[in-house]
Amino acid sequence: MTADAARIKARALPWVPRTAGWLRGSRAGLLVIAVLVGVGSGLGAVAFRYLIYFFTWLATGHAQFGQDGYVGSSHLPWLGLGFFVIIPVVGGLVYGPLIYRYAREARGHGVPEVMVAVAENGGRIRPQVSVVKAVASAICIGVGGSVGREGPIVQIGSALASTFGQWVRMPENRMRILVACGAAGGISATFNAPITGVFFGVEIILREFSVDALFTVMLSAMLADAVAIPILGSRPFLSGFPPGISLGHARNYLLIAVLAVVAGLIGLAFKAVVYKTEDLWDLIWKNRPEWARPAVGGVALGLVLLALPQMYGVGYPVIYKAVGGDYALWFLLVLAAGKIVACSLTLGIGGSGGVFAPSLFIGATSGMAFGEIAGHAFGPGAGPPALYAVVAMGAVFASAARAPLTSVASVVEMTGDYALTLPVMLAVAIATATSRGLSYGTIYTTKLLRRGQDVDRAAPWRAFGDLKAADAMRPFPRPLAVVGGPGHRDGDGDGGGPGPARLPGRVTYRRDPQAVFAAESLAQALRQLESYGRDGLPVLSGDGRQVRGWITNASVLHAVAREIGNAPPQATRPGPGADAGPAPPPTPLRGYEVVEVTIDADSPAAGQRLGAVTWPPGCIPVSVLHDHRLREPDPDLTLAPGDRVSLLAPEPEQTPAGPRPAGSGPESRRGETHNGTRPRRSEP
Repeated sequence: MTADAARIKARALPWVPRTAGWLRGSRAGLLVIAVLVGVGSGLGAVAFRYLIYFFTWLATGHAQFGQDGYVGSSHLPWLGLGFFVIIPVVGGLVYGPLIYRYAREARGHGVPEVMVAVAENGGRIRPQVSVVKAVASAICIGVGGSVGREGPIVQIGSALASTFGQWVRMPENRMRILVACGAAGGISATFNAPITGVFFGVEIILREFSVDALFTVMLSAMLADAVAIPILGSRPFLSGFPPGISLGHARNYLLIAVLAVVAGLIGLAFKAVVYKTEDLWDLIWKNRPEWARPAVGGVALGLVLLALPQMYGVGYPVIYKAVGGDYALWFLLVLAAGKIVACSLTLGIGGSGGVFAPSLFIGATSGMAFGEIAGHAFGPGAGPPALYAVVAMGAVFASAARAPLTSVASVVEMTGDYALTLPVMLAVAIATATSRGLSYGTIYTTKLLRRGQDVDRAAPWRAFGDLKAADAMRPFPRPLAVVGGPGHRDGDGDGGGPGPARLPGRVTYRRDPQAVFAAESLAQALRQLESYGRDGLPVLSGDGRQVRGWITNASVLHAVAREIGNAPPQATRPGPGADAGPAPPPTPLRGYEVVEVTIDADSPAAGQRLGAVTWPPGCIPVSVLHDHRLREPDPDLTLAPGDRVSLLAPEPEQTPAGPRPAGSGPESRRGETHNGTRPRRSEP
């Protein structure tokens, strides 16, 4: 639209820009968009589920397929069992060109693309992604792709939310929240699990917790589920599980812990096989046309389906039969291994679908097998095998995705059995710790890491909350004792601070320093720096007894850059020390002052390195104003006439001659606002 056309439209519909501005700029406007996103993602989840049923019925004659084993298509009876090989090829010829032509980001499981859109692209997702992802994933699953529907519905809901946000030109911070709303709404409506949807949107997509984000995401998740319930029903999603599953005895927590470690390793193996299979197909396919890859790879997928028909599609009916005890122990293990292979192959050949349902499938079958083994070894006291199937579902997904809150909520909410909350929590915690200890990336983030995108380290604003002042400070060679603390002795610092005769220059400035704690976040430290310290501020230990180092604006910026991977480390990060229990800091720091010394032409320090200058006992250089630039106190810096060195010095008993800004004492500091500027110095 040209500028003239836009002006004509604005004159014809003056309420449109006003409404868009209100939606864009007010909190109520964000909630209105969140309502639309919730309703839209709920309807999208319903439509997507029936779209899968339609394409599955079109290919097989059944809404769900595979649970009955070697049964051919009632629509294509003349193909016999050859149907298992042919139909994935036919489907690949349809969804392969569709993805390649209209939205290549719709390939794969979809969640990583949403994560990187939130972390690095301001939440912007192309509008056509929702339509292409829905159709391509429905076809892929309908023709036998052994993947889930959570990845597609997350991408569909997120793309819908991003489209709304882009239409009203929502700022990036709110756009990210809206994308998380779309993901949460899709999960909530798909699995009738609004709490799971909230945790998925915040923990996996948004990857940060805030009151505004939580409330907005909760609103969308609730509305999406409310829209879907009248159509899909209100029963728990996994209502086919046996009722009345219980732990039995407290000693069975030991078996749960063992299962959690095993499930953690299985989750890591699932992730590894997914990406090794993708690498293998990349090597085989090389530079051939990508649109044809799903069709050619469909032959391999079809052979897997021919060998193990239970791998056809999402697989929830097979999970019900496994937990119901319909399969032998050896076949449960075959099903778990087969799902890892079939899902990895579907994604490796360029299919479209999620990994959440396969994780549940793998966990249910392997957990059921563990329960059978435990029953043989320990008898009925080990509890029902279905207990271990439920627990392993959460543990395998927690290991693969490293999302413990989502894992706990999903299993408990989808089974509707809240009595299993405690064993699921234990298993998820152990599986997550196992995964974190053995691997960095998750099944979602590894795809991005292989492209050089690290969403866990790519968001600079998170560093200000995650990092502490101790991470950014320049540590002193030896901590200084705070006056009045247990580590302080009367007479420390040679009896009372630097006098003018003992300094290599004139004292042109003094002030009482405000302190920050080592355990304070960088956001808090920056607020103190902005108000009280252009030269920087002393950093106290957590118990307030020692001055451990010095923090400046520059050191904060370098710590943030180091955290997001853009700068090499320059100083050793101090150990944790005693930073766990912050006490109210002295305001200002008692017993110390910041003294500025100006180096004159006749000063003995002129022309010397900073590290070679002898300072009075107890004085530590904290900054240097050199060539009109505030510098770190580099020992190799050569001092020149006119340089000004700021020292953290013990406060003298009698204030020596030297200007001191009015109102710098403790009694007048409270109402003072510096806004990052220093009080006026006296000039020579």
